[in-house]
Amino acid sequence: MSEKIKIIADDKIPFLKGVLEPYAHIEYYSGNEITSKKVKEADAIIIRTRTKCDARLLDGTKVKFIATATIGIDHIDVKYCKRNNIKWVNAPGCNSSSVMQYVMSALFSLALKEKFNLAEKTIGIIGVVNVGSKVQKAAEIIGMNVLLNDPPRERKEGKKQFCNMEKIIELSNIITFHIPLIKEGIDKTFHLVNKKFITKVKNKPIIINTSRGAVIRTSALKKAIKNNIVSYVVLDVWENEPDIDLELMNLVDFATPHIAGYSTEGKVNGTTVCVNEINKYFNLGLKSNWLPEKIPNAEGGNEIIINCENKSEQKIISEAILGTYSIDKDDIVLRNLPSTFEKQRGEYRVRREFENFNLILNGCNSIVISKLIKLGFKIIK
Repeated sequence: MSEKIKIIADDKIPFLKGVLEPYAHIEYYSGNEITSKKVKEADAIIIRTRTKCDARLLDGTKVKFIATATIGIDHIDVKYCKRNNIKWVNAPGCNSSSVMQYVMSALFSLALKEKFNLAEKTIGIIGVVNVGSKVQKAAEIIGMNVLLNDPPRERKEGKKQFCNMEKIIELSNIITFHIPLIKEGIDKTFHLVNKKFITKVKNKPIIINTSRGAVIRTSALKKAIKNNIVSYVVLDVWENEPDIDLELMNLVDFATPHIAGYSTEGKVNGTTVCVNEINKYFNLGLKSNWLPEKIPNAEGGNEIIINCENKSEQKIISEAILGTYSIDKDDIVLRNLPSTFEKQRGEYRVRREFENFNLILNGCNSIVISKLIKLGFKIIK
């Protein structure tokens, strides 16, 4: 292009700074500082969920392209964009393996602490697309009974592999949510977990939410915990983030600041989609299929040594999974400093996914080795 375009970008999007500067005028702001005034002369914006892209932000601006480094798009008014010929792209599936890692870390941590066998449990997965399908695969690998609920997929594919919400509530020991926030229509998910939902619960399930905070009504969940209707709760997402309900935080078993999808690979994938799509749309001249050049190594290295002698299958797998990511660390930080919710997200530590780790297993049987390989680990001994 003969004249450089102008881009406004969220300053917390990793690996982005310095990449587009040779091809565009680019300014960085925190997500909640990206206002209509700042984007008025911008041709494109690169955002996360904290920037609401609607008429309030976009009316009277030059914005033609929105790239969000996220799976979700509930922060983008897609109808407004269509009416005003604004193209938008998201990064579906970019952090799906990261969220699966988070869910497995939470489950194995609870299983160790409370001494139960995950292979004897039934998990109900609500939303079975990019993230939910990976949670499904991991749960099946470790021997869990899996129930699936996904009305949009069921309408397309038939009822064979899916069940209704009532069956999920009735039979599941664990219920995990992997759905977008939809505020109206037949697939409404806003306050899906509400007073009515809770009254149907009979099996004291574990509740895990890594999707959107408003999928669960805070007051209903607090009542369920206080009345011992659910056994354990893991929350990564909250209503009214970052001003989370402190009473709820103190009631749940694991509380984290919306970082389930924040593995380094997840971040790389989200940024890569944004950069390549903007490059293609504006024909900037950056090499196609751009990837970050330097990706930081896992804290403590990428080797995990496990002595498998006299250990159960669950204990061995838990050591592998928790060796890549321990949810306890993030839980402790949030509880100690809940007012720094956004800072914790913006300055999140390096977390690598299973595929980045080499396992050295001493005295491990072939069945467990096969399961670890299927989960994505590399076995070097």
